[in-house]
Amino acid sequence: MAESHHQQKKAFGWAARDASGLLSPFHFSRRDAKDNDVTFKVLYCGICHSDLHMIKNEWGMSSYPLVPGHEIVGIVTAVGSRVSKFKVGDKVGVGYMIGSCQSCIQCSNNLENYCPKMIPTCSATYHDGTTTLGGFSDVMVADEHFVVRIPDNLPLDATAPLLCAGITVFSPLRYFGLDKPGTHLGVVGLGGLGHIAVKFAKAMGVKVTVISTSPNKKEAVHHLGADSFLVSRDKDQMQAAMGTLDGIIDTVSAVHPLLPLIGLLKCHGKLVMVGAPDKPLELPVFPLLMGRKIVAGSCIGGIEETQEMIDFAAKHNIASEIEVIPIDYVNTAMERLKNGDVRYRFVIDIKNTLKN
Repeated sequence: MAESHHQQKKAFGWAARDASGLLSPFHFSRRDAKDNDVTFKVLYCGICHSDLHMIKNEWGMSSYPLVPGHEIVGIVTAVGSRVSKFKVGDKVGVGYMIGSCQSCIQCSNNLENYCPKMIPTCSATYHDGTTTLGGFSDVMVADEHFVVRIPDNLPLDATAPLLCAGITVFSPLRYFGLDKPGTHLGVVGLGGLGHIAVKFAKAMGVKVTVISTSPNKKEAVHHLGADSFLVSRDKDQMQAAMGTLDGIIDTVSAVHPLLPLIGLLKCHGKLVMVGAPDKPLELPVFPLLMGRKIVAGSCIGGIEETQEMIDFAAKHNIASEIEVIPIDYVNTAMERLKNGDVRYRFVIDIKNTLKN
């Protein structure tokens, strides 16, 4: 175990300096690595819709300079003396969270994602008082508890988005029992989250209907293996599908009407929200009462379940559909993401394009 692991590590990445959200090169230091920390060289980092909200402070919780990125994969370069799960050379990933209290009821149930003191990977305060800085950078330091192992058969670039988008849809499929063969699932929004929801659900033996405002997403039905496609603006199509779905995973992060979606559910059906619109949605209650229907929410997943999701992806050869970009394209990519112009996730090639 090299002494140097206890020095602050010089790091280089791209950061937003203010709510304009414009990203540019940024020199900084990683926090001191402790005995239970893993240090890894970042190879790829996905761009999540929440990165877009964060760089522009649209949720009112950003602090600058802000280094985004929480779909991070790389190779371990150093481990602390108390690290037992990882060794130098291992392929690893870090997702949306990088810490929690480790003592509350949620943490003890492997639900660190619901810990009241959960620490996000970007723009939060770590245990030692430092600000967390994300994966649009060349090196990461993380407590081994919050690091997951990436199996050898998964491509690192296309696996990165699973660490946030993947677990965000996998967890509610499992928790709400929408993973049973023969279940009929609706997936609203065919972006970074939606396209992975389709892949996971199909691998679980579930019948999948994609629901989108854009008719041009229809190609997805064949390409991703979904069973059917509904244009949500087409009244006749929606009417014909009323009462046919056991559950819906709604990935849309813009304000949109819930009434038509509630109508698609069978009695006792579940509408699970995983997108995060920045304004409240309208929730009509009568349609819930008339079929004992549920509207629920879900936020990423615990570390144990995140590892389970990655292993499931490896077993079924599931990865995200990505457009790999150089770091200096990142501002254009953010603009395109805002306009929904990506199939289906941008991943930054940190390894080859982040040059100091």
